[in-house]
Amino acid sequence: MRGQRRKCPFGAPDATGRRRLPGRRELPRAAGTRDLQLRRFPVAGFDCWGRPLGVSRMFFYLSKKVAMSNNVKLKCISWNKDQGFIACGGDDGLLRVLKLETQTDDTKLRGLAAPSNLSMNQTLEGHSGSVQIVTWNEQYQKLTTSDQNGLIIVWMLYKGSWYEEMINNRNKSVVRSMSWNADGQKICIVYEDGAVIVGSVDGNRIWGKDLKGVQLCHVAWSADSKALLFGMANGEIHIYDNQGNFMVKMKMNCLVNVTGAVSIAGIHWYHGTEGYVEPDCPCLAICFDNGRCQIMRHENDQNPVLIDTGMYVVSIQWNHTGSVLAVAGSQKVITQDKDVNTVQFYTPFGEHLGTLMVPGKQMSALSWEGGGLKIALTVDSYIYFANIRPDYKWGYCSNTVVYAYTRRDRPEYCVTFWDTKNNDKYVKYVKSLISITTCGDFCILATKADENHPQFVLVLCNSIGTPLDPKYIDLVPLFVTMTKTHVIAASKEAFYIWQYRVAKKLTALEINQITRSRKEGRERIYHVDDTPSGSLDGVLDYSKAIQGTRDPICAITASDKTLIVSRESGTFQRYSLPNVGLIQKYSLNCQAYQLSLNCNSSRLAVIDILGVLTFFDLDARVTDSTGQQVVGELLKLERKDVWDMKWAKDNPDLFAVMEKTRMYVFRNLDPEEPIQTSGYICNFEDLEIKSVLLDEILKNPEYPNKDYIINFEIRSLRDSRALIEKVGIEDASQFIEDNPHPRLWRLLAEAALQKLDLHTAEQAFVRCKDYQGIKFVKRLGNLQSEPMKQAEVAAYFGRFEEAERMYLDMDRRDLAISLRLKLGDWFRVLQLLKTGSGDADDSLLEQAHNAIGDYFADRQKRLNAIQYYVQGRNQERLAECYYMLEDYVGLENLASSLPENHKLLPEIAQMFVRVGMCEQAVTAFLKCNQPKAAVDTCVHLNQWNKAVELAKSHNMKEIGSLLARYASHLLEKNKILDAIELYRKANYFYDAAKLMFKATSALAGLLEEEVLSTSSRFTDNAWRGAEAYHFFILAQRQLYEGYVDTALKTALHLRDYEDIIPAVEIYSLLALCACASRAFGTCSKAFIKLESLETLSSEQKQQYEDLALEIFTKHTPKDNRKSELDGLLEGGEGKLPTCVATGSPITEYQFWMCSVCKHCVLAQEINNYNFCPLCHSAVG
Repeated sequence: MRGQRRKCPFGAPDATGRRRLPGRRELPRAAGTRDLQLRRFPVAGFDCWGRPLGVSRMFFYLSKKVAMSNNVKLKCISWNKDQGFIACGGDDGLLRVLKLETQTDDTKLRGLAAPSNLSMNQTLEGHSGSVQIVTWNEQYQKLTTSDQNGLIIVWMLYKGSWYEEMINNRNKSVVRSMSWNADGQKICIVYEDGAVIVGSVDGNRIWGKDLKGVQLCHVAWSADSKALLFGMANGEIHIYDNQGNFMVKMKMNCLVNVTGAVSIAGIHWYHGTEGYVEPDCPCLAICFDNGRCQIMRHENDQNPVLIDTGMYVVSIQWNHTGSVLAVAGSQKVITQDKDVNTVQFYTPFGEHLGTLMVPGKQMSALSWEGGGLKIALTVDSYIYFANIRPDYKWGYCSNTVVYAYTRRDRPEYCVTFWDTKNNDKYVKYVKSLISITTCGDFCILATKADENHPQFVLVLCNSIGTPLDPKYIDLVPLFVTMTKTHVIAASKEAFYIWQYRVAKKLTALEINQITRSRKEGRERIYHVDDTPSGSLDGVLDYSKAIQGTRDPICAITASDKTLIVSRESGTFQRYSLPNVGLIQKYSLNCQAYQLSLNCNSSRLAVIDILGVLTFFDLDARVTDSTGQQVVGELLKLERKDVWDMKWAKDNPDLFAVMEKTRMYVFRNLDPEEPIQTSGYICNFEDLEIKSVLLDEILKNPEYPNKDYIINFEIRSLRDSRALIEKVGIEDASQFIEDNPHPRLWRLLAEAALQKLDLHTAEQAFVRCKDYQGIKFVKRLGNLQSEPMKQAEVAAYFGRFEEAERMYLDMDRRDLAISLRLKLGDWFRVLQLLKTGSGDADDSLLEQAHNAIGDYFADRQKRLNAIQYYVQGRNQERLAECYYMLEDYVGLENLASSLPENHKLLPEIAQMFVRVGMCEQAVTAFLKCNQPKAAVDTCVHLNQWNKAVELAKSHNMKEIGSLLARYASHLLEKNKILDAIELYRKANYFYDAAKLMFKATSALAGLLEEEVLSTSSRFTDNAWRGAEAYHFFILAQRQLYEGYVDTALKTALHLRDYEDIIPAVEIYSLLALCACASRAFGTCSKAFIKLESLETLSSEQKQQYEDLALEIFTKHTPKDNRKSELDGLLEGGEGKLPTCVATGSPITEYQFWMCSVCKHCVLAQEINNYNFCPLCHSAVG
């Protein structure tokens, strides 16, 4: 079962604390229900301009119409999502299978722009009555159909045609619905008389049942195939398990206060095959003929999304990702007497996406195409195809396409940053993504902060998806726009402005400004009804965001100096930026969906919810009908069916528009000839339009293809190029003079350079303000040789091979080498130096060898690099390569080849020091006359003999301190005699004598203690580590052999060895032995000790606590029998010796003691051993 749905704060809360969508009414609640909000979208009503109400989020238009022969009326249609076959059925046994093929070799005409023709149009014979149901089994490529006589036929594909495979007829009742489960293994068939049959894909009957006293009309499987929904003719829905057992009757919240008979128009359960748009997303849609609809997260959802479509419904279906629900039917229109065929589109959360009107008398069915880009509708005897333009979550910044999609295996959105230049991609996973907005080199990801928290986040990212600065806001970012300096996010009532900054080289003043509080105005919030003056008086007051308004925001856009906020009434508010001040209000007769400002903020493009594009001049002053002068003018140009547009970045009069599957480019409101494409416009600059085929990319989003990025040149660029190539530079120059643009002047300059027309080239470079080009033309003018000029021009245009060949033909090898030097092509430089006649420049040869060596070293190919460094005599990089390759022989040979006091010797010596090679390091230090460093190296590497020898041979003054340090080092290792010998050899007899005296005194004391005590403390300490691990192993062996009491006694000894064995090991073993011996009191003490250990992490301690709780809730923490060890193992002076064979204390008078380790064994046990259990010496 899936979780309860969360509420989304779309509007301000009312007195009851509930939030409502503006303009939506709520149905009364039934007794026992929670807050159920019916989202009413009155699309049957119209606004004051005669346009339908509702906020559109996607565009659709009719694209193709297929007629049935003899005007046979169609009843049903189904589109195979995988193979693309379309099955339609109708009167007189009509059953056809069609297929639309898009055959084109032009990459620009992919997707919806490609011409679609019927590659299959097969009539299937077999039904005599009206075909009422067609359904596909995509997994097994089967088509199941049924007619009004109850005849069921299963069809199979064989050699490109469809043939009958199986047939069935009960001859009792008519089939009302059929449904395959998610994996295509089972089909459920329901008959009008209450009969239910579940069969397998191979035609075998699994089970059948007669539901008495009911009339069935619909059936649907759950995603896991564990539940079945049966829709009754009276509008009820019953839930059964997959074996046909009744579970519960579904509660229909959408029918509250509905009177009269209703019937179910459709049930569709999206099975999550392509993932979900959000975690816990509604996926079960149920709709009635009266237009009431509810969308549920699962079959027992008590808080479904409720919709009143305001239409008579005949069919519903989810798209392939479960993100759009299409509802087909008819509705009455006030301006017309007859009903109008209508398809309405909704999100899983009930948000209205738009309305499609379809001609004809009566619509009967609909079906989505597998990619969600087309929808098929049966009206009368026709199939209408409509194209869908989804509102993808995407953007374009810095040669990077950013797009989001869902995957079945992840609950988050997968956001891909695809660098189209280098074909690299970076993937980020973002939960609850709302939108993607881009500008310049950055993008904003708007997301919900947390499932249980009302905050939202605006994440500023760079072009590889690295988060730079997240901003948490208490305002729903329904609309987001950004400029190079600001991010503006708006809800229905207010808008938030954030002046963002990116990490560059900042001065101290800028750092101070960044660290100041928000009061400086970097973040501000304004209510849409406010009239800000433009002074820095904006504050971050989120109380403005929950104040209601009668005229909500519906779209925003911004440039560097202007912000436009559009409201549902058609009012446009113009604000100044960066100081937000209300400049002007305009009024248009439309509800905007998308706004866009041109590059100088003089004109505003408006796409309304119906896809109508209009233009508004913000600064024009005109006289209205009353004779008053007003600011702003609605321009005469209007385009329909527009779903995307983009202004040129460098020309305020240029823009591109996407209408259906055509792209139009306008200059001064005059269109050029259209270009056939279905791409989304990324960028319009330098008379070139970059477009991305998102539809194609999202078919396989993990592997984007560069073929899906298309560049279009506009007509003036194409014409200029054609004039230059076919007519000449003079005529082309005149044309460009009449249609000036920097890109055209650059094109002319390049053409003039090719023909060495330097005068025209210089003038053209001046017109396009290319200073480097002007300098290049000046330099060409100073050259006398014509071939030399041509070679320079070839190099300027990147034809380097051609330029090099020209230089060599002129016998100017030096210029060819100079060209390759500028390009950094050292391989070719070396080749030219070696192949040319005459002696090559030795310094240049060395430079080339070293540069090639650097090339290989940077790519970790150091063996190749060494060959070139040797020829380039680059000892520094040679040493580095030898060191990185761990070739210390080569490094030693290099050190020996260097002259004395070479500057590289100390560095090589340090390399030897770092890897512990003392002798080689000393040799290098001595070669560069640094004996002090050599001695320090010996000390550092504990080569004291060598250090003393070096100190003596070089008459170093600090030899005394060095000897003292060496002696203390030897004494730490208990090498007293070696320290005495060191002082004796160095003629420090007094220090040697002092050490000798201490050693003899200690030895005398040791001998005396040995005489007085058989168990010497010195001896004990020597064997203490062996004791610890001996008893540790012994306890485990006893435990695994089943001697649990003996193992417990042995384990108790280990408490004295915490300084040798880790405490966690000791007390874990003790707890295990005590538990096995059922001494739960001892076990409890061991757990207490374990839980108090500071060396354990909190997770490990928690695990011990959980285990202890599990043990001691079943067993009282008391020892079942009093152990005789309690008094014996307390420790202290009177502690008894322990048997190293059994681990038990020795209480008897007679026992055996080892002559080597002085440890004891019980007398009766020693007979079983030939060697001491501890030290393994022979038993005498």
